Amino acid sequence: MQLTGKPEILSPRTRRGGKAFDDENLDLLSHLLDDWFRIPGTSVRFGLDGIVGFIPGVGDAIGGIFSCIIILAAWMRGVSYVTLARMLVNWGIEVLLGTVPVLGNLFDIGWKANRRNYALLTGSLADPQGVKRRSWLFFAGLCLLLAAMLVLPMVLFGWLSVRLMQAVGGY
Repeated sequence: MQLTGKPEILSPRTRRGGKAFDDENLDLLSHLLDDWFRIPGTSVRFGLDGIVGFIPGVGDAIGGIFSCIIILAAWMRGVSYVTLARMLVNWGIEVLLGTVPVLGNLFDIGWKANRRNYALLTGSLADPQGVKRRSWLFFAGLCLLLAAMLVLPMVLFGWLSVRLMQAVGGY
């Protein structure tokens, strides 16, 4: 028996998840998590992520799990891997610094990783090369920052060692 039609070839990351990963739902989720409420008389906005962070032990984990939905949606919609890595860095910063009592919750309110990640998702779908290029620049800057954080203590230790040797040995 001979086939007359061409077989359909699906990409490995299709639009699975139905309407759950549509732009409207993801925008609503990021808005709900990061800036749903406003403190009256101010421009300060916060979401459920900032509120559940006050639950000791599990609050930041719950917020982190809900934040992963946007990253999962980005992966399923075919966002580049470097942009996904940048989204994971945003998420990691939020979860890691959010674990600090009280100050971490204030950081969550200011950082708004979900809104950042949603903007990366929509920007990556609209201008994939531009977002990819900016993501590579972000990682280059992050590597420079980490290298400076590694080198600066060594330079400071060396300088202090020389000063101590001068003071003790009379050099």
